[in-house]
Amino acid sequence: MEHHNISLITTLASGFGLALVFGFLAEKIKLPALIGYLFAGILIGPATPGFVADTNIAAQLSEIGVMLLMFGVGLHFSLADLMSVKRIALPGAIVQMSLATLLGMALAMWGWGWNFGAALVFGVSLSCASTVVLLKALEARKAVDSINGRIAVGWLVVEDLVTVLVLVLLPPLAQLLGATGGTGQAFTGNLWVEIGKTLLSVGAFIALMLLVGRRALPWILLQVARTGTRELFTLAVIAAAITIAWCASEMFSVSFALGAFFAGMVMRESKFSHRAAEESLPLRDAFSVLFFVSVGMLFNPMVLVEKPLEVLAVVGIIIFGKGVAAAALALILRYPLNTALTVAAGLAQIGEFSFILGGLGVSLGVLPQEGMNLLLAGALISIALNPFVFKAIEPASAWVLKHSSLARAHERSDDVLAVLPDTTADKYLSGQVIVVGFGRVGKWLAESLDAQGIAYVVVEESRDRVEELRAQGKAAVFGNATQSDVLIQAHIATAAMLVVATPDLINISQMVDTARRINPAVEVVLRTHSQDEVDFLRREKMGEVFFGEEELAKNILDHIRKRFDTPVMAHA
Repeated sequence: MEHHNISLITTLASGFGLALVFGFLAEKIKLPALIGYLFAGILIGPATPGFVADTNIAAQLSEIGVMLLMFGVGLHFSLADLMSVKRIALPGAIVQMSLATLLGMALAMWGWGWNFGAALVFGVSLSCASTVVLLKALEARKAVDSINGRIAVGWLVVEDLVTVLVLVLLPPLAQLLGATGGTGQAFTGNLWVEIGKTLLSVGAFIALMLLVGRRALPWILLQVARTGTRELFTLAVIAAAITIAWCASEMFSVSFALGAFFAGMVMRESKFSHRAAEESLPLRDAFSVLFFVSVGMLFNPMVLVEKPLEVLAVVGIIIFGKGVAAAALALILRYPLNTALTVAAGLAQIGEFSFILGGLGVSLGVLPQEGMNLLLAGALISIALNPFVFKAIEPASAWVLKHSSLARAHERSDDVLAVLPDTTADKYLSGQVIVVGFGRVGKWLAESLDAQGIAYVVVEESRDRVEELRAQGKAAVFGNATQSDVLIQAHIATAAMLVVATPDLINISQMVDTARRINPAVEVVLRTHSQDEVDFLRREKMGEVFFGEEELAKNILDHIRKRFDTPVMAHA
């Protein structure tokens, strides 16, 4: 059998095969697997000798991975979640992008002598972080659904929207920015008209998805699910993610990633959203690997030899410049230190949008090829270092709180939302239930406690949610429940029970230890997402642990026993 063109197959085989080998080796030596994926990409890229995979095909395959990942985020991220973090995500993203852009421009203009246009494109490319890298880091910490995770994701969604605007405006403005050759066209229109058209186009897409897609997609998913055919259901999920992302790009000039994100967000309205997330998970994981492989393929290791100081400066802006700016903004907006450090770590890298924007700048003749090489070097190094940056959050937070009285004072904020009002009834101050986290589970618990007449106090890291609860006359405290001061304000010393309704496993141990130091008699109830977490929490004797699937099975078994008049046995 003669094979005329199998570049797709060879790209997949070499990409997946080498990623598996080097990802496994990386894990064996206690390094993140994604470093192995990046190294695999370098080996099959054009900058190294030997076999060279098809970079165009690899880039398209990785784009599918980005779409599926963003679709998965949308399935777990409601419009209410986005609105709940708007107070920090919107101003934070805009100010942080502006500061990072200015840092990049200053380096390019005064350090390297570039013109204004090239420096501007370079600076904006440094300012936008990779959603794919952020999601991988949050998933590794099981913090996607935590308040810190929602803030970081919301922040990057705003960044993506701003970058879409820049991508649309760059071609008509190329000549004004000093394009030298390339495909730039002379701009004769009105800048504000172009901005207005772009905002109108993006707004029209979002409105269409929220008004029409919010009803149509769940209905379609329901009809497919009724057929009982698993492959049709999986096909419907993947088709929705990729087709809507493509239509968003072609019809509304919205990026693939944002199109897929909103598709997932409206599909979340379906009762089959969890199944949709599970069915698409294997493909999301597989294609996200190809994203990191494709990043490695674009990297030329010689830039490290030829321009080491320039690369170091770029990496410094990405990791330290953006990180410090993001952390400072979060603290200024009166968010806890842990939140500030999590957002800073999430933004301390660049990825897919930086490549797209840098590539467009090169094609228009605005950005020199040297700029693209430095962007790729900065991306690869910052992505490789990002897992270590995330691991440094907890020790860095502990060190800062230990050595800085200012940081401790910030955690003991005099914010009125951080303490219960003087008018709080006594029933909330003694013998009450403390509910940590007011997401879907926390809200359901609160409603059930209200129905039973049981007093409770909510501890939540979202200022907007605390304000809403206070407006409803509920007892709520703003802050991070890992901090003793926050639990003290919720009156943990006299509480009957602590219910941790947030899935953030990283902080659960610290919450429980802090609570038991203050009140050894408090009963602790925890929720989890996986059997591994159940085993860990029970082994460490953290408290009464509830796992969704396990509790569902127990309830079904109890129902069966009652139906057949069988005595209900004690649960193990």
